[in-house]
Amino acid sequence: MARGPSTPSLLLALLVAAAAVAASEASGAPAAVGNWTEELRGAGRRGRHGRGYVWRSRSRSRRRTFENGLGRTPQMGWNSWNHFGCGINEDLIKQTADALVNTGLAKLGYEYVNIDDCWAESDRDYQGNFVANRQTFPSGIKALADYVHAKGLKLGIYSDAGTRTCSKKMPGSLDHEEQDVKTFSSWGIDYLKYDNCNDAGRSVMERYTKMSNAMKTYGKNIFFSLCEWGRENPATWAGSMGNSWRTTDDIADNWGSMTSRADQNDRWASYAGPGGWNDPDMLEVGNGGMSEVEYRSHFSIWALAKVLYFLHVNSALATLNVLQFHHCKPVLPCAGSSSDRVRCTLDEPADKGHTHQLGSHCCQPR
Repeated sequence: MARGPSTPSLLLALLVAAAAVAASEASGAPAAVGNWTEELRGAGRRGRHGRGYVWRSRSRSRRRTFENGLGRTPQMGWNSWNHFGCGINEDLIKQTADALVNTGLAKLGYEYVNIDDCWAESDRDYQGNFVANRQTFPSGIKALADYVHAKGLKLGIYSDAGTRTCSKKMPGSLDHEEQDVKTFSSWGIDYLKYDNCNDAGRSVMERYTKMSNAMKTYGKNIFFSLCEWGRENPATWAGSMGNSWRTTDDIADNWGSMTSRADQNDRWASYAGPGGWNDPDMLEVGNGGMSEVEYRSHFSIWALAKVLYFLHVNSALATLNVLQFHHCKPVLPCAGSSSDRVRCTLDEPADKGHTHQLGSHCCQPR
């Protein structure tokens, strides 16, 4: 169910801090501010979660052979799925592009506008090509890409390494890999999220290798995001196939889901770096299922983990007054490398009603 965004100042504060992470990655300089240069401590609400976390930066080398020059920093933008599901259309995508520009978020690095599932007709055309849904995307995807590009942004699209996508409302790309990548390239697509449903009993390696090879030949300007859900430890092999890889199942907008995704992603921190990133799924910040304290924690963990920053809030982003945001203190230790959770800690007694959180000082709007 769609939910409204959290307070504008909080959401904008977190978004600005994410931009600081990306900028620090590009420059090679840490984004840490103030005294928090080694650790970010905290916990969830004492009585509710009963545990705390300490993340500490680590950096290790890892080999990668997939190199298209993209993804030098974690990608930042917006994705339609968690908030809208299949309820998307070209007007929504245009409004979102407008909102990213009008709020100033585009200038902070939020440049991708990504269409998820349900954008195509149920069947391919007589030549076997994807066809944009005639009711919801009547102008076609090429025209939409032109609109987004004119705003200085990039357009992402979705397909699946199976016979149908996860919604089953449109075809997947299995055995149509080269044809579909050529189509996406001709439309001016900049990003492909590639899901893992309806696999026809064929292995993950076979299906993702086929699309990776097609991307290397025909989609060199397209960021390739493998959404394999972390089932077969893609961090250990997907660096040779794409620019990012899901390390977890889908996230939900609640504390338990968020922290479990953080735990699942943590073990793969050493595999992330320029050109290829871990993906514990997208930010739920602003969708209403967690408190402001918990959203700060959510953002801070994702920032430390150096993962993709994709928003799911609706196009009411246009109502966020970025000019009211005056001050942000990103507490992002050693942002030039991924971080791992090294121990748990409890900082204060639980019987005094204290609320602790990662990122309580991450961004404090004035």
